[in-house]
Amino acid sequence: MPGIRTAPAVAALTAAVLALTACGGTEQPADPKSTTAGPSTVAQPTPSGAAAPTASSGTETTVPQALSFTARTIDGENFAGSSLVGKPAVLWFWAAWCTRCRAVADEVAAVQRDNAGRVNVIGVAGLGSGDEAMRRFAKQTGIERFPNLADDDGQVWRRFEVTSQEQYVLLDSAGTVVHSGPLSQQDLRKRVSELS
Repeated sequence: MPGIRTAPAVAALTAAVLALTACGGTEQPADPKSTTAGPSTVAQPTPSGAAAPTASSGTETTVPQALSFTARTIDGENFAGSSLVGKPAVLWFWAAWCTRCRAVADEVAAVQRDNAGRVNVIGVAGLGSGDEAMRRFAKQTGIERFPNLADDDGQVWRRFEVTSQEQYVLLDSAGTVVHSGPLSQQDLRKRVSELS
């Protein structure tokens, strides 16, 4: 119909669906090809709590489209996805109210500890968690030792086409998505050990 704007309605519907998604969602993993469109070149910032890129600070580095984003951590610090270039990364998507996320948080923290020098682990909290609930969850579960993004607006979730919590996106050192979807704790360890 003329004069009706559907984009806001679609965005509102998408947000509502994400907010109502339960811990036991059966969504299919996202197609990783859609998140790795052409690279861009940006100056390399070094966010607090994240590993520095392999290039020296202030130099130009090719950044894959998937990592061309900025966000805020649950502690209010700035975070640049481009800081993940040069080292494999695990993005763990969680919600503070999700019981399954709470159940696996200790294992995610252990994966981070066991691979700290080799792999970046980044939590991506969202789905209406709220800042205070995110910080409390991180402190209670021991995941505060690695960066966790406060993504209640869903920017990072949409970038990686994640539609439900307790999912993983694994990227190789070039920033190419090599896995997107759920993983058992055993499979998470296996897949992280294979990252290069």
